[in-house]
Amino acid sequence: MSDNRTITFSIKEDRETEIKRILTAVYDSLKEKGYDPINQIVGYILSEDPTYITNHNNARSLVRKIDRDELLQELVKSYLDN
Repeated sequence: MSDNRTITFSIKEDRETEIKRILTAVYDSLKEKGYDPINQIVGYILSEDPTYITNHNNARSLVRKIDRDELLQELVKSYLDN
């Protein structure tokens, strides 16, 4: 018996999930090192200077995988959706 159901795939949803995963990991790494994660992430977003983000747990490399404009869009969308 064949299965005729179609499985949908959304690149946008996968990207949103990846951005959330990365941002959460960066937040956790900053907190572990004793930084104020919100202030550090805001500093990074405003300046795009990666030195606002710690190297701990590879957080700096992770955050650079997200385009700053894309990150801002997701943050604003998430804020307004909640």
